Amino acid sequence: MNSIRAVALVLIVGGALALLYGGFSYTQDTSAAKIGPIELTVKEKKNVNIPVWAGVGALVLGGVLLVTAGKR
Repeated sequence: MNSIRAVALVLIVGGALALLYGGFSYTQDTSAAKIGPIELTVKEKKNVNIPVWAGVGALVLGGVLLVTAGKR
């Protein structure tokens, strides 16, 4: 399998996951205050939304790369 096909498959899978889930979330630990040996931390939950156009674009680009790599 050449590298163009591998990139195409990664784009297709990534685009499908982006359309399926629409985004992801993660927890970020931040230091609110540090007084001597005592440290207060705050856990913030952050959401990252992936636009639909990005998922569709990755699917289309992956499909085009896969088709053109097969013609070589």
